[in-house]
Amino acid sequence: MDRELAIEFARVTEAAALAAARWMGTGKKNEADQAATTAMRAVFDTIDIEGTVVIGEGEMDEAPMLYIGERLGRGKDQVDVAVDPLEGTNIVAKGLWNAMAVVAVAPAGTLLHAPDMYMEKLAVGPEARGMVDLEAEVEDNLHAVARAKGKAIEDVVAILLDRPRHQTLIDRIRKTGARIKLITDGDVAAAVNTAFAETGVDIMFGSGGAPEGVLAAAALKCLGGELQGRLLPADDSERERCIRMGVSDPSQVLRMDDLIRGDDAIFAATGVTEGELLRGVRFLGGSIATTHSLVMRASSGTVRFIETRHDLSKKPNLVFV
Repeated sequence: MDRELAIEFARVTEAAALAAARWMGTGKKNEADQAATTAMRAVFDTIDIEGTVVIGEGEMDEAPMLYIGERLGRGKDQVDVAVDPLEGTNIVAKGLWNAMAVVAVAPAGTLLHAPDMYMEKLAVGPEARGMVDLEAEVEDNLHAVARAKGKAIEDVVAILLDRPRHQTLIDRIRKTGARIKLITDGDVAAAVNTAFAETGVDIMFGSGGAPEGVLAAAALKCLGGELQGRLLPADDSERERCIRMGVSDPSQVLRMDDLIRGDDAIFAATGVTEGELLRGVRFLGGSIATTHSLVMRASSGTVRFIETRHDLSKKPNLVFV
């Protein structure tokens, strides 16, 4: 993939974030998601790729755009595209933390076509890569992270979704002395945060959406971290869907090379609301708005934070450079 594409994908997430941010705190999550999706799709049409959506807004009969199998771009590099135009629709509706617009892109045929179901996940940053295992005990993984980062167990922070299904996991983490950060939504941001010391997050546990697991894996591949996952099909129809999408044994632990084959991937995210790592969109008055984005490429290891000032009067459709 051309290295220039990294900045192009930042334009994609910036447009989605700007569109979604108008709905922050309004209680209208569907409208926010639709605005982000429409803006993201429009910018994709300006990019020199021949992309296929492998993770998107749903099947063709469920989503009018950015559906699985949709072709994007105007030709050139053949790539797999994974999108979450608004990761954290409830977050935006309520005006909470860590909503983002997210895109991951990799050479064609390299991204797992993750079915829309739950996935058990374990994510860590680069210091603890290779030292944790989804099949190990929770307590062992926490102590492994503490050793890898040179921390007392009491200084280790685990992050996970605040869900009743995680109560046993929460109790076990607390018994070790480790601390917990519970989040309402947004486990892509949670996984990414494990790779940045300044966020104060060391390890992510728990189950969440499988498509978000692939997006998070792309980010951690760029950062030298690690995500392991295991699909959790709820019934026979979901198990059959796993097989149709290329996962012959849904109970297997999916490691980085299963989630993203090869050495190249690009990840871009723009904050919609404030977060530990990315600031949210800020409307400064008149037609001026600012965005804060993270853009990374696995093959080069480059990590960019981009602060952008937009004059929205000059790009009413959020498409122009």
